[in-house]
Amino acid sequence: MDNIKIGNYIKDLRTKQGLTQKDLADKLNISFQAVSKWEKGETLPDTALLLPLSKVLSTSVDLILNGGVYINNERKLLSVKDVVMGFEHLKDVRRCFGDKSLFYKGIVNGISSEMNFDFEDGIKNYPEVMYTEVILQAIINENKTVSPDEVKEYIKNPRMIEIIEKKLEQLS
Repeated sequence: MDNIKIGNYIKDLRTKQGLTQKDLADKLNISFQAVSKWEKGETLPDTALLLPLSKVLSTSVDLILNGGVYINNERKLLSVKDVVMGFEHLKDVRRCFGDKSLFYKGIVNGISSEMNFDFEDGIKNYPEVMYTEVILQAIINENKTVSPDEVKEYIKNPRMIEIIEKKLEQLS
């Protein structure tokens, strides 16, 4: 935990609400000197004060403890190599079972209808668009992140790279 960031966050919220250090202290039944020490990063609020403090400042305890930065500890790294290999495995299914097999057709029809996109055309003619779509869906819906370096290793289209990077920035 960064005491300075936490203190700055508390001060910022306090001032946005038009409260003095004394006003905040009075609401929490503590001294204004305690609030001053928090805002200077000299000390942190007592754990018993975190919930009342978060209510007074209209924020969450998590945000207080992270200095106003939302941190989602559940975000896991997605391997772009695995995404590419996944598409290669789908090509293997076609090769092994044939493009007329109900199994393969079921996979392709399912993907095509869910994505509103012709899967076979996409993977043949626009593989980087397909990779990008899967990566974006994982970032947005599955709380994943990716290594920008690995993205650049497998995706060469600058526009696709930019779209992924922008989405990562929005969520960080």
